[in-house]
Amino acid sequence: MPIKNRLAELLPEITAWRRDIHENPELMFDLPRTSKKVADLLREFGCDEVVEGMAKTGVVGVIKGKTDTKGRTIGLRADMDALPILEETGAEFASKNPGVMHACGHDGHTAMLLGAAKYLCETRNFDGTAVVIFQPAEEGGGGGRVMCEEGLMDRFGIDEVYGMHNWPNLEAGKFAIRPGPFFAAADEFEIVVRGKGGHAAKPHEVVDSTVTAAHLVIALQTIASRNVDPTEQVVVSICTVESSSKAHNVLPATVLLKGTVRTLDADVRKQARERLEAICAGVGATYGAEIEVDYHLGYPVMVNHERETEYAIEAATKVVGDCEEYPLVMGGEDFAYMLEERPGAYIILGNGPGAPVHHPKYMFNDEALPAGCSWYAEMVESRLPAA
Repeated sequence: MPIKNRLAELLPEITAWRRDIHENPELMFDLPRTSKKVADLLREFGCDEVVEGMAKTGVVGVIKGKTDTKGRTIGLRADMDALPILEETGAEFASKNPGVMHACGHDGHTAMLLGAAKYLCETRNFDGTAVVIFQPAEEGGGGGRVMCEEGLMDRFGIDEVYGMHNWPNLEAGKFAIRPGPFFAAADEFEIVVRGKGGHAAKPHEVVDSTVTAAHLVIALQTIASRNVDPTEQVVVSICTVESSSKAHNVLPATVLLKGTVRTLDADVRKQARERLEAICAGVGATYGAEIEVDYHLGYPVMVNHERETEYAIEAATKVVGDCEEYPLVMGGEDFAYMLEERPGAYIILGNGPGAPVHHPKYMFNDEALPAGCSWYAEMVESRLPAA
């Protein structure tokens, strides 16, 4: 089955929703305008139930099929939040909120799920219940975790859950996926190196936090190169280096390092943290500095369930003809929390050539909307075939 005709007809309307959301981006859990728009549209479509306020601004819509002989429910999730980025696209519908931008395509994800919801409300050609989940705070806030902690899966009786993300530089409208671990665990850390500051001309009188931090930056790379099995995946990145002095002739008392650790295995995740803390202690002792580590466990590894991945592939193939296997991704995704609660799968949808996500020139490709809407709808109709 190709792109659903009704969804192709709805493309101008879905595009308008997407561009309106893009023009009015909001951050994290603070999504009053976006969530109200979503809730109002779901009620307009005729959802049987619309629940607001999960995870502060999350919205859930319930759509009942023509029949319900087996009592099964399929969940579909889209994220709604933007990023703190100054937009540089030059689009007519560019962000009106300076310094906030839909630079990851969540405007497109929300619009696609809205399109699928409208279609499913009109047709109801399935046996069971569809639950459409609009989640806040994917970009670092863990909104998916919060919704799960608030009882999302049990409250709505969800049996399986599916999600999607657009993917720049994959052919527009093309689908890709892989079973098992797909997106990495994304942990963060802050390291404070405390020495003894002083005059740059008298290094013998100080404990040099800058030299200590420089050695630490290099030493931490041995976690990947010399500690973890080379057949496993791990990335340790130092992304921020800040000293307590900006002068040319002052050796600073402290240096702050911020970074991230990405892994695809629980044991490797544990090993990487242990080695990071041990290396910090060792380097500190070597150079006479005090080193404090604040390590934060972020999103877990996102693991696609084997059988549900096959269902996602079948739906994608019905919509566009095929679905390729995609390599491992070291980015994080908080849909991982939902996949820890219920079986399901997460698929990626090609966005065509252009800037990568989290870039000021990124733009969701509206040409991908019909495929994404159709896949969401097909997941319901194929998993809950009409009686």
